[in-house]
Amino acid sequence: MSTPAFYYGTGRRKTAVARVRLLPGEGEIVVNGRTMDQHFGNAVNEADVRMPFRVTGTDGRFNTMVKVEGGGVTGQAGAIRHGIARALLQIDETNRLPLRQAGLLTRDPRMKERKKYGLKRARKAPQYTKR
Repeated sequence: MSTPAFYYGTGRRKTAVARVRLLPGEGEIVVNGRTMDQHFGNAVNEADVRMPFRVTGTDGRFNTMVKVEGGGVTGQAGAIRHGIARALLQIDETNRLPLRQAGLLTRDPRMKERKKYGLKRARKAPQYTKR
């Protein structure tokens, strides 16, 4: 059986969705056709996004092509990290235990709470007046 040209993983966080492809290479991460620094600027710590590679010991072995949409900066970074972890799982199933222990395979379920009627935001109530 031949090895595939790339490995694929979908990551999600908040409202962001990242489609991640891992190709054999020297460790570059390209997000929406731009480098990580160009896409995120200084807002995201690159070490957090690269964590799945460090945990599995595959740092510098794969180039990462990412298409990410929706959400904000933090949500997109978390979605990319989740997608990389899932793609690394396709490469080698023995990566499951270290990725699971680092908490990288679990989708973060926290979402924005909806606004309720009678309130200003999800939980903020108007100021109470006694008279």
